[in-house]
Amino acid sequence: MALDSLDFDQTVALATTVAPHVDILEIGTPCIKYNGIKLLETLRAKFPNNKILVDLKTMDAGFYEAEPFYKAGADIVTVLGTADIGTIKGVIDVANKYGKKAQVDLINVADKAKRTQEVAKLGAHIIGVHTGLDQQAAGQTPFADLGLVSGLNLGVDISVAGGVKATTAKQVVDAGATIVVAGAAIYGAADPAAAAAEISNAAKGTQSSGGVFGWLKKLFS
Repeated sequence: MALDSLDFDQTVALATTVAPHVDILEIGTPCIKYNGIKLLETLRAKFPNNKILVDLKTMDAGFYEAEPFYKAGADIVTVLGTADIGTIKGVIDVANKYGKKAQVDLINVADKAKRTQEVAKLGAHIIGVHTGLDQQAAGQTPFADLGLVSGLNLGVDISVAGGVKATTAKQVVDAGATIVVAGAAIYGAADPAAAAAEISNAAKGTQSSGGVFGWLKKLFS
């Protein structure tokens, strides 16, 4: 679940509503920029049974920027695939230091296959196939990029974000995603808890071994 509101209290309230229905609470980039590490600390204390992803989208000083968030309880931190390879390695290294995960976000990466192969060799834990809000507004979807990355068969987990909803969750998993991210389809719904449960159930129904939301058992075991 991507938490994208700038309002601290609204974010905590929404997290409380959806936490029983999702495995990961993602603090979106605008949200973490506006509210800072205090929000992470609050969510970590309130939701010990959920993994927390902090969508830093780090572009420089990878180890230095990501480390405080891992220390504060983040399970996953993101780094941009367009960053220098040394920056990406820094986030991977600090994730390994704390026994956590680093996700490389391919948003706006020109050669996604090449960069995916490069970061997989570095030990990236998750590849993020991400169609941003501005790209979605222009009519783009993540499916072509997902097919490309999945087809590389590199043995890394693949996260997909970009307009995913209940009616497309199965399609995303069938195309190779092991992690499904939903945002507006949940927080824009009249009943966010019901929407989160519906998307989760749709994703789980596509895999017999726990579904897409069962990836955590493997990823963090």
